Amino acid sequence: MEQAYGAGKAGGTFDPITFFQQPPTILRILSWIFSLVIFGCIANEGYVNRPNEEEEFCIFNRNQNACNYAVGMGALDFLCCAAFMALDVYFPQISSVKDRKKAVLADIGVSAFWSFVWFVGFCFLANQWQVSDPEDNPLKEGGDAARAAITFAFFSIFTWGVLTLLGLERLKKVSFEEEYNKLFTPHTPPPFAGQAFFGFQKYKLGSSSSLFSQDYTDPSQDPAAAPPGEAEYTGYNADAEANYDGSGGYQNQDY
Repeated sequence: MEQAYGAGKAGGTFDPITFFQQPPTILRILSWIFSLVIFGCIANEGYVNRPNEEEEFCIFNRNQNACNYAVGMGALDFLCCAAFMALDVYFPQISSVKDRKKAVLADIGVSAFWSFVWFVGFCFLANQWQVSDPEDNPLKEGGDAARAAITFAFFSIFTWGVLTLLGLERLKKVSFEEEYNKLFTPHTPPPFAGQAFFGFQKYKLGSSSSLFSQDYTDPSQDPAAAPPGEAEYTGYNADAEANYDGSGGYQNQDY
């Protein structure tokens, strides 16, 4: 099998150009950038206050949970992308088909999870931004950061969703490779000791290898070598022995 899980043959060398041209790698880098943007926007400009207040509140309707969700999920998404990119780099060195299948299943599960997380995050942030009171932010600070976080949360739904679909396609390839190895596993050759014993028996018998051929037929079981069915034994013929002249090499002995 030349490829499995979008990677080269097991044990192959790492090719950076080919690696960064693969669709899963491109989508993972985009998801990594999106998570960094969401985390940075909310962490830096996601908290504002009124002119007469000292304490800062979340820009999303002063709902602290909204900002915590965006910052926490953005940081975890960032780390998750980095971890799976490292796995993609190491993947060509995995020779076991079962281990490859486990990696693909983990990728599918994580990708589907993050697609759902950002769907919830997009709906949550968009709703809280829509109901925000303009009087809570009279200077309109952090508005661009809030809209950027909502936008990239929306994009992250599709990047992780496509990664889930690509993972399902790779799972089919790895499953096919697993079934192929089960069906076409090479037979184990006979041990050397058995071959040596078989040859020694042939030497002791002094027989040619034709006796050990699968085409050998027992003469007693060969219809062509058997006497005709109608031939009958007529008994001992004394006259034939008396009249035999010995021309065949046999000499009659008189006792």
